[in-house]
Amino acid sequence: MAQATDAARTVILTVDDDPGVSRAIARDLRRRYGGRYRIVRAESGDSALEALRELKLRGDLVAVILADYRMPQMNGIEFLEQALGVYPGARRVLLTAYADTNAAIDAINVVDLDHYLLKPWDPPEEKLYPVVDDLLTAWRSSDYRPVPATKVVGHRWSARSSSVREFLARNQVPYRWYSSDEPEGRRLLEAAGADSHRLPLVVTPDGTALVEPEPSELAGHVGLATTPAADFYDLVVIGGGPAGLGAAVYGASEGLRTVLVERSATGGQAGQSSRIENYLGFPDGVSGAQLTERARRQATRFGAEILTAREVTGLDVNGAARVVRFSDGSEVAAHSVILATGVSYRQLLAPGCEDLTGRGVYYGSSLTEASSCEDQDVYIVGGANSAGQAAVFLARGAKSVTLLVRGESLAASMSYYLIQQIEEAPNITVRPRTVVESAHGEEHLERLTLRDAVTGATEDVDAQWMFVFIGAAPLTDWLGGAVLRDEHGFILAGPDLTPDGRPPAEWDLDRPPYHLETSIPGVFVAGDARAQSAKRVASAVGEGAMAVMLVHRYLEQS
Repeated sequence: MAQATDAARTVILTVDDDPGVSRAIARDLRRRYGGRYRIVRAESGDSALEALRELKLRGDLVAVILADYRMPQMNGIEFLEQALGVYPGARRVLLTAYADTNAAIDAINVVDLDHYLLKPWDPPEEKLYPVVDDLLTAWRSSDYRPVPATKVVGHRWSARSSSVREFLARNQVPYRWYSSDEPEGRRLLEAAGADSHRLPLVVTPDGTALVEPEPSELAGHVGLATTPAADFYDLVVIGGGPAGLGAAVYGASEGLRTVLVERSATGGQAGQSSRIENYLGFPDGVSGAQLTERARRQATRFGAEILTAREVTGLDVNGAARVVRFSDGSEVAAHSVILATGVSYRQLLAPGCEDLTGRGVYYGSSLTEASSCEDQDVYIVGGANSAGQAAVFLARGAKSVTLLVRGESLAASMSYYLIQQIEEAPNITVRPRTVVESAHGEEHLERLTLRDAVTGATEDVDAQWMFVFIGAAPLTDWLGGAVLRDEHGFILAGPDLTPDGRPPAEWDLDRPPYHLETSIPGVFVAGDARAQSAKRVASAVGEGAMAVMLVHRYLEQS
């Protein structure tokens, strides 16, 4: 069965500048192999190379290449020499006349020729098929595994390459990574007509080559929905973390026409967690990626649309409609909106950190980098649960993990179960009252300068990996003055809008705002972006569900 699956996309390619000969050999090959292999023919070396490059980008396999020796502009040996750079594993056959046998023999040393065939090859049952059968058998026994998934060619310490890998991983898009300085990576770059100065190169399963793609462009080519199917909905959910996914599940399951808009990948900060152990119903824990994927599938099963890589830039009121504007100038409207934009980790302002972001300095758990930390010394900045979860996860393979904590201890900011796990791990060290003074490195992080927050004493340590989990900045700047926010940017809702018992001045309804309702009627907030929220996965999911209940109440009274 595996062999049949491989052969379905496997090619036998033949090239001959004589149209009659080209058609004849293609005819004979199809007669015997057409049911299991694709027979591709070309009539010049250039056109055959172009075909090989297209096949390479699509992820197709080439088992055997048969090339005529006497071709103008590029003879068969010259062609096979170039073809070797595209498909080094393909078996190579030279078609020659009797007078060219010496050249064919010489080609064995030049292009590692597998066989040469004298023309004419009649009858094929005796002179062609036994040769091709043997070559196919040899090819199938070699390492020819197909790679139909998205392919990413990049540099190990390229911030853009790291960002693309993280985007694909978090959106559950399977991909294969190739370093630009390895042979297969160079072959893909050459096939796409790209070079190592502009990375990453992303090759989609249909063979489309994208150079340094933006998330919106990449999303559209790997099967992620980016455009709403309608102009008007009952509910628009902005943000795909636990609160947003919870709102989408409950909204769609209760009959609301629901669309969820996410700027990068569903899951939010929770989706980056290596293991969540205190979420109800998962006594053995669950990874953020697993929880996110289940919630995403659940929401789509109920009929919710999920748009990825769409950046929201504004929120307007147009009569009874709430209008959500996108960065590309388009918009979508709805009866109601739930703001579930969540928070992001604050940036480490120490000198050197900005330049080395994505090149040894990462914000949150960069899951695509975890395997590279094997037997390495890793530093984690932060003292809350997310930092603790990352420390426990990375400690499984890292040589050492050092937690840098500004405070006196972990007790004030981290759950007890995580503190216990950290204390029990022999290769995790906690350094309280310690901050990062600066980061150093040329192509990637090489060294950190640490400072004692009490004494001011500094120390240089070798470091190639630093993961930062500090603070929580709400992703609400795009709202401007559309809704009321506190001094830190968190959205005010419900009772927080009426501290003196009176609604805000711009509120024009007779009733007070509902519990999760913002200063705009019909616009609600759920999860970490709300002022005074609990900052827990369970409470975020609960608020998403509660917000949908209040949306129903709002729609009934509108």
